Amino acid sequence: MNIAMWKKALSVIPEVSKEEWDRLDVISKWLISTRAAVLIMTFISAALAGLFAWRDGSFDFLPWLALAFGLIMAHASNNIFNDYTDFVRGVDKDNYYRNIYGAQPIASGLMTQRQHLTYFAVTALIALALGLYLIWYAGFTPTAWILLGLGAFFLLFYTWPLKGMAMGELAVLIVWGPLMIGGGYYVLARQWSWNVVLASLPYVFGVTTVIFGKHIDKLDMDKEKDIHTLPVVIGEKASRYAVLAMMIAPYVFTVYLIAVKFFTPIMLIVFFAIPLFLKVYPVFLKPKPKTRPAGQPGWPLYFVGYAFYNNRRFGSLFMFGLLLDVALRLIPFTQNFWR
Repeated sequence: MNIAMWKKALSVIPEVSKEEWDRLDVISKWLISTRAAVLIMTFISAALAGLFAWRDGSFDFLPWLALAFGLIMAHASNNIFNDYTDFVRGVDKDNYYRNIYGAQPIASGLMTQRQHLTYFAVTALIALALGLYLIWYAGFTPTAWILLGLGAFFLLFYTWPLKGMAMGELAVLIVWGPLMIGGGYYVLARQWSWNVVLASLPYVFGVTTVIFGKHIDKLDMDKEKDIHTLPVVIGEKASRYAVLAMMIAPYVFTVYLIAVKFFTPIMLIVFFAIPLFLKVYPVFLKPKPKTRPAGQPGWPLYFVGYAFYNNRRFGSLFMFGLLLDVALRLIPFTQNFWR
């Protein structure tokens, strides 16, 4: 048991040698293989789905726990499978981007293909089992089966062919919002709500900036590999400004949802994320530097890191604000006011 590595793998993508890898426990290896540091984005989506259900009087802890754990395991499965797909397609050869900034277990020779697929199979089966439990909880409805099918589709086909067809960013927008939050709300509340889908957008825009940032960072390498991510298609400058637009949009959507009384004014708490945004946005006004800036962590990661920290700050405040929003609505003398 290596708790120090657990903590490290949950905050960054560690670089480890083969000797270090062989000494690690299975949990540490799993956390590194799944790029566990980014799984917080999925937990927040699950938490938001639960809070929306709680607000409507449909929250049940055990199904929500299955939802949260199931979504995290599905995301983890996707990350493992993505690495395997890129490896067998030869994308990770010739010092490709993914091998530079952190351990890539299969391409770096830390584990065999068989071991890698075993990690994927066990993780995916856990996700599937929890998904089937949620389908049972939702009453075996066609919508629940469709949600599970869509989740499996994006899990298996995100890296190929979707990412290479400039559809990876759209997939992230769909998965972390309508599918995770809207679908999570559906299985908990047993009803579909387009209002919840709309209310998921302030958070999911931030998640999409993270994948946009990563694809801008590796734009040149993706061009060489003939991988047509959206930044490759629309260009580096347009992509940077698209990220800035998606960083501003959540504040606009939040204010609108307050104005129509879907949210209470307590959701204005997200504006406490603006100081960090004001530090981040100048970074996206200029191209990525050719060489590592002094003190820049995680190089050659650049835009993705700024997008990730901005989204984590906004997303955490959004989740906390929604928790307070729910609490306010539970106070008897305020209920009529918020309707």
